[in-house]
Amino acid sequence: MSMTAPPTDTAAPGPWLKRATSPWRRILALSSGLVIADTAPAVGFAAGLALAVGALPQGVEKAVPGLVLAAMSLLSRGLLAQAATAIGARAARAVKGGLRRQVLAGAFSGRLSDAETMTAAVEGVEALDGHVSRFLPARIAAAASPLILIVAAAVVSPFTAGILLFTLAPFVIGMALTGMAAGAESRRQFQALERLSGLFLDRIRALPAILAFQAEAQQTAVIARASDDLARRTGRVLKIAFLSSAILEFFSALSVALVAVYCGFNLLKLLPFPAPEQLDLTRAFFLLALAPEVYAPMRRLAAAYHDRQAAEAAVPSLARLSDAAEASPIRPPVPAQAPAIAFRDVVVAYEAGAPVLTGFDLQIAPGSTVALLGPSGSGKSSLLHLFLGLSPLSGGEVEVGDVRLSNHPDLTAWIAWAGQAPVVIPGTLAENIAIAWRGAPSERIKEAAARAGFAGDLNRVIDERGGGLSGGERRRLGLARAFLKPAPILLLDEPTANLDAASEAALLPIIRAAAEGRTTLIATHSEAVADLADVVVRL
Repeated sequence: MSMTAPPTDTAAPGPWLKRATSPWRRILALSSGLVIADTAPAVGFAAGLALAVGALPQGVEKAVPGLVLAAMSLLSRGLLAQAATAIGARAARAVKGGLRRQVLAGAFSGRLSDAETMTAAVEGVEALDGHVSRFLPARIAAAASPLILIVAAAVVSPFTAGILLFTLAPFVIGMALTGMAAGAESRRQFQALERLSGLFLDRIRALPAILAFQAEAQQTAVIARASDDLARRTGRVLKIAFLSSAILEFFSALSVALVAVYCGFNLLKLLPFPAPEQLDLTRAFFLLALAPEVYAPMRRLAAAYHDRQAAEAAVPSLARLSDAAEASPIRPPVPAQAPAIAFRDVVVAYEAGAPVLTGFDLQIAPGSTVALLGPSGSGKSSLLHLFLGLSPLSGGEVEVGDVRLSNHPDLTAWIAWAGQAPVVIPGTLAENIAIAWRGAPSERIKEAAARAGFAGDLNRVIDERGGGLSGGERRRLGLARAFLKPAPILLLDEPTANLDAASEAALLPIIRAAAEGRTTLIATHSEAVADLADVVVRL
């Protein structure tokens, strides 16, 4: 029992994330703009406090305008922060929704391991939430907002603006060093998560063998070691995150302290060097109130930096699924009329064993019904599965209208399918019918159910095992789905197998009605079903 391991990937995380989020540039720009716009009320708040403090010696009433400005600025900051958070969350939902659809398309391509697919589609896509909603706006704001605030400080005190600009350098260097360390640990953490997911999946699949060989304790220990490894790696990521926060807070506090020392000694005229300017209380208080705001965007970026590392750690798996989706079969447009189907010297051979079918030729006219009769193993179901990509076209050609199956097209939208064991999901009967067409109006669902012979309550609940449905009703469920789906091709795989004569007879007119206006292939053992066909082919 080998653990599923992720393959090596060379996708560059930064450019890949940029391409993945590019369709939503406008909403991301709006989110970033709202974060940057916070600098205006930040300056207003500092100015309001400074004016109020400077006016206090002249009386409380003189301080009211400054306090009003500070209050209005504070309210504006709250509204901007709320709007930025909402827009960021909206952008994250849009990016995740689009990427999840693309990732799931790659997941169903069958080119990747189930464990990798499961981890990427769930954990990998969710890892982009913080990257989009928090990190991207914070990164742009961290580049623009401090410079805007320093310019505002320079209007009052160029020397203080120089202090603020000079102290940004160690701040940026500290962020870069801790960011690189956190990135490496985040990648190792995500790889450990993938390994643990693969381990769980492999052990669940091999559960009968584990129980048969009484290896429960051994496999429990293996899973425990993998879980401990993930916990250790997660702890290392958190340790680096806490360390980076401490370093950045230290430099931020040091920078604000330098501004405070300069303003205080300037007010007291105790500077040990000639003063380049003379500050009054209002200007000094404005600079003291503004100094922490210069580093606030950098602190927000530092807090969100782990979100970036988590997203970059998930990129290799997401990139493989995205590439698989891009290589997925094309989906030709659904024809308005039932197409002709031609089998030309078709060979179906699976990897193990002799060919199931060789040299099969058949011409099917548009809108006609063909019954495939033959013993089990003769290739009836394999011929139907060719249209769904579930059996290999090992030789020859199948033409559906103008489309060739050798080009591996995705024809699922062309096909309505009803088999002997329809898939049942927990939910109502109506919800089970609607699987064939998720956007179907309720009236169409009721019509399809009525045509399939369902006369009871469509809101009755069915469990995942089909509890409450008889064998005949299961077949009617498949036919109801076929009625509902507006597809020009109908494939029926043993639609009356294991039914008694009365139940089969009740289904025959329903099958005939479902085939009307469609090119229909029926794989069956039943002569009664075959009598419905225009052409009978015996294999």
